[in-house]
Amino acid sequence: MKPSEINLKFSELQIKLATEFDNERPDLKVILFLIGVQELGKGPQKFSKRQKEELMHIANCRLFAQMGFYELEGTDQDGWPHWRKVKAIPHYPLLEQELILKSLMVNYFEELGYW
Repeated sequence: MKPSEINLKFSELQIKLATEFDNERPDLKVILFLIGVQELGKGPQKFSKRQKEELMHIANCRLFAQMGFYELEGTDQDGWPHWRKVKAIPHYPLLEQELILKSLMVNYFEELGYW
């Protein structure tokens, strides 16, 4: 996809998520958190600050698994997924990093049949 297409699809995703939550368009961090909660599979609940950070890490791993950088090792005794880095993620310029992340998020929600 072209950058303009990615940004358009991402904007559509933000709007759709906003209508389901509090009408505020979620930023990248909020969407990472939502993906982490989805991947954990335990539904909405209260999370500590550390758990929220771990959820965002789970989301990053899940997203970058689409590009072959991570693979799921399994879950621990509490049901939290653990990922193994398969190869190093190249250093991209900041704007390119953001575009890649947006593209991976759009793909993730499309795979779920979200829209």
